Amino acid sequence: MRLYSRGTFAALLQLAFTFAWCSLPSLAVAQSYPNRPITFVVPYGPAGSTDPISRQFATQLEKVLGVEVNVENKPGGSGTIGFGMIARAKPDGYTIGLGTNSILAYQPLVNQSLPFKTPDAYQPIAKLGVMPIILVVRADAPWKTFEDFLAHVKKNPNKVRASVSGLRTVPDLLAQEFNRNSDLKLRTIPFTGGSGEALLALLGNRVEATLFTGAVGIPGQVQAGKVRVLAAFKQGVYDPVPEAVSTIDQGYKTTLSAQFYVMGPKGLPKEVLDKLVGASAQVINSPEYATFAKEGYALDLKSPEELAAEIVRDTQTFTELLKMLDQKP
Repeated sequence: MRLYSRGTFAALLQLAFTFAWCSLPSLAVAQSYPNRPITFVVPYGPAGSTDPISRQFATQLEKVLGVEVNVENKPGGSGTIGFGMIARAKPDGYTIGLGTNSILAYQPLVNQSLPFKTPDAYQPIAKLGVMPIILVVRADAPWKTFEDFLAHVKKNPNKVRASVSGLRTVPDLLAQEFNRNSDLKLRTIPFTGGSGEALLALLGNRVEATLFTGAVGIPGQVQAGKVRVLAAFKQGVYDPVPEAVSTIDQGYKTTLSAQFYVMGPKGLPKEVLDKLVGASAQVINSPEYATFAKEGYALDLKSPEELAAEIVRDTQTFTELLKMLDQKP
């Protein structure tokens, strides 16, 4: 049996206490998180398609976690400013937020200064849903059908303006893809405040159309006699606006849709991440969220690892699209 001197034994005892003490924070985090309000950052302005889903998620997350979840809109830079706040936040689980495939998969290709370039730079948590893009015009517009609108665009190349939710967001890129595949020249006008600001530009007669992400809030505008939905860039009927023509069914090939995620900073403690992932799944699987999603979101719950892989795949899709458009990523 090995014997230690009194001094050595005291040192070993101190080391054991130190090790045990260092292990306590992880245990404490697991037991106490969350114990104060959580901030949910939305990298776009209010009134757009990203705001309702973010606020619905935050409302339901409050019920599951038992603390306030405060939504903060931080628009600008096609979503990169607000998401930069999420990626740079202290990894304690008290600042999370919304990410989209245009922010996470496209923007790093064209903005080398971003602090996030791959999923290794942030923490995927959950997927809120998927939305197609719809083509909307004012109710008093002279085009009654999608074909009428296309005929006008063809006769007036680069003159018909469609507002979009930021430069090189999914609606903007879809317009470029659509132009290329249909031999048209529809001009996009990006607005940094998101799809809400893009819709206001249409209602204010500053543009002739808008490419809107999904249909949240649009049926109300239709019923109020303010707008008309001409098309949905998806296959089959889009239930929230069944009057919209399916561009895919009409033979116009497009591939892009808007993906919405819950994201956090890299380095979240496993216990915190597990709690956020579980709570998010509970929200997305709830009847309340499912009812809300019928307004225009397709649900597609995935694990953090699957989300990271999906973002990598979308990055490749955007890279190929840039090459098709003869632009350098």
